[in-house]
Amino acid sequence: MTPLIAVDQLRVRLGKREILKGISCHLGASGVGRAIGLLGPNGAGKSTLIQTLLGFHRPAAGTAKILGLDCHRQSRAVKTRIGYMPENDSLIADMTAVAFLRLMGELSGLPAPAALEKAHETLFHVGLGEARYRKVGTYSLGMRQMAKLAQAIIHGPELVILDEPTNGLDPAARQRMLVLIKEMKEQHGMNVLLCSHLLSDVEQVCDEVVILKDGQIVHQCDLAAERQTNRRFVQLHVSGNDTTLAAALREVGAEAVSEAPGAWRVILPDEVEAAVLWRLTARENLRITRLTYRRDTLEEIFLKAVGHLPPAARPEVTHGGL
Repeated sequence: MTPLIAVDQLRVRLGKREILKGISCHLGASGVGRAIGLLGPNGAGKSTLIQTLLGFHRPAAGTAKILGLDCHRQSRAVKTRIGYMPENDSLIADMTAVAFLRLMGELSGLPAPAALEKAHETLFHVGLGEARYRKVGTYSLGMRQMAKLAQAIIHGPELVILDEPTNGLDPAARQRMLVLIKEMKEQHGMNVLLCSHLLSDVEQVCDEVVILKDGQIVHQCDLAAERQTNRRFVQLHVSGNDTTLAAALREVGAEAVSEAPGAWRVILPDEVEAAVLWRLTARENLRITRLTYRRDTLEEIFLKAVGHLPPAARPEVTHGGL
């Protein structure tokens, strides 16, 4: 099956700076209705990758393809099959929302009557039906975000690229945006590339994640698979001299890493119950102050990938996941 996005040894230079440094990845290969999270710290190359996929940057080497089409050589064909919601406002303030969406629909290839019909339909879908005859310049930030989403999906694209779609939204509007994104992929079969600095948003709606740092891919995973394979661990906090605790835990086949003084991450074998920790800590003259079962969050995966957690908190015995 042709991957949704295929990047092979892609290098992109802006001036004398190399922004993307030979990255390769295949995303969304398992079918329609996939959501891919694009993550990375500021300056990692996320915007450059998006602009390259949109055909605005010419690769210095390698290729970038969407739905099997070369994003540079077949840019026009690519643009007919995708929608794009930019991070910054790109609306025409003096136009009513319905007129603006009709224009965007026509630019996307819809006949004028169909574009007008879809403009009304899409504005109602995103919750702007009652305000569709107001000028876009009078909209609040949350309404402008919804208008940007509407123009990205009016023509029914196969892939929608969303750049910080929940930026600046209040909790209720943010949740509404996430619900719409889920509906796009689950009910309408659209694929989504979501770039966001809000990891909880990505965690809620995405099926895959790719993390960039300094123009390189430092982590890529299928979230559904990692939810199944990521091993649960025990977050153990003790008081007392715990210098021999790791050796004691190894006696029962447990793997343990000290994250901080008195704080341990312990992975128990499947056949060993957590009750063994009480016996071992008592034998070592330690008192358990807290014991919780956990899995790595997406935030921890991200921080490990970009190197923002200390080595003690990044044991090789654990695997990133949810």
